Amino acid sequence: MKTYDSMELAARNLRESVLRNGLTTLGIGVGVASLVAMLSLGIGLQQMANRRLGRSGLFDTVIVYQQRPEIERPGGRRAAAANPDATATESRVVDENARQEIAKIKGVLEVDPQIRFAAEVHTPDEATAPSGRAMPHFSGVSAIPMSARTTETFDSLQGSFFSAGDANEVILQTDFAKRLVADPKSLIGKEITLRYAERQQSAAAPVAPDASIIGAFNVVAKEKKLKMVGLVEREPFGGGPIVGGGARVFIPQKLAESLRTVQPTDLRDVMSNSNSQTYQALIVHLERPEYVQGVEDAIKKMGLGTWSLLDASRNLQRFFAILDAFLGIFGSLALIVASLGIVNTLVMAILERRREIGIMKAIGASDGDVRGLFFAEAATMGALGGALGVFIGWLIGRIINTGTNIYLSRQSLPTENFWAVPWWLVVSAIGFGLIVSLVSGLYPAARAAKLNPVEALRYE
Repeated sequence: MKTYDSMELAARNLRESVLRNGLTTLGIGVGVASLVAMLSLGIGLQQMANRRLGRSGLFDTVIVYQQRPEIERPGGRRAAAANPDATATESRVVDENARQEIAKIKGVLEVDPQIRFAAEVHTPDEATAPSGRAMPHFSGVSAIPMSARTTETFDSLQGSFFSAGDANEVILQTDFAKRLVADPKSLIGKEITLRYAERQQSAAAPVAPDASIIGAFNVVAKEKKLKMVGLVEREPFGGGPIVGGGARVFIPQKLAESLRTVQPTDLRDVMSNSNSQTYQALIVHLERPEYVQGVEDAIKKMGLGTWSLLDASRNLQRFFAILDAFLGIFGSLALIVASLGIVNTLVMAILERRREIGIMKAIGASDGDVRGLFFAEAATMGALGGALGVFIGWLIGRIINTGTNIYLSRQSLPTENFWAVPWWLVVSAIGFGLIVSLVSGLYPAARAAKLNPVEALRYE
């Protein structure tokens, strides 16, 4: 029997029992819909998490720091006491030379030193403060690169971002600005003053003839007038290790480098008599998150330590993989139940069409032709049910997503798209439904092929 004839005969048989075959196809559709709905939820949640973390500017960032010597690690001091001849393992210092080397690594967009310091903030008219009297306001100040403009923190920025990397401008965190004035928006465009500690190099004479001073610096109070250009609700980069918790005042990166503020590494510079400026940490911004692993490996070969969200997100990826697996298993249960409906429908078709099968075999149809006919019917119901299930699953997702966003909007919360149906899921769902249908048709097809044509013709 030709394939075309087999498909035409299968379609005719399906049309003869529209209600029963339609209900079986619908059962397959419901099973596929539950599978698509479950997996779409897991995929959507994972994409939402990746999207939010990606927009935070953390996924494409690597923190570089100096590795602690072995003697300073847990158990190192006890080991040193037990073995006085042991020496600490050398580790490379995070300095300007390391910064230049890292900047040449493929995929690196920019390398900025981590700069944060404490400062006293003064407004043009401190009589407008909520307390009604002038008083100092201390806050942590953090340097922000120009690339941070694309992060989600500044999506709700009131005012404007820095005009240049060395502009004399400042952005304040809204809650801190409320401590300065009753109406924070009134500060936008005005000039505020930062009072901070500046490091100044100085020469010092030895205190004894045989002593030598390897370096010294003075700490001088300085003031810097800056134009307040914007307000942000929260700290950039989630207020994590990139910015440093507690920062409420943000200035451009290059401006912060030019201020020569006192940093935790200044004492180390004096003691080491280094000709290269050292930093507490470097913040490496990459072109794409795909470069993170390669850049980390290259930096570690330089003798420096690294940290990235990729290291911390491995457990999160494992969690979503397990979640998708469980959702897929539970979603497949309905499809397994639907497969029983296929078996029932085709077995009933055998009982009703025994005479037809007998005639087919009497005029020359082989067992393979009969088996292929029932496989064609099962495949048709599986393909139609799979396509219907994908549509129903997508429709369920859209309804739930829309309803949830309406609720979030009424609660004054940002809307989210946490439901996703990628093309590979559509193809996989239809293919899975087709495979389940063919497997379900194995027994009915084999039973139909084994019918004795003489007994089949005597039926009824």
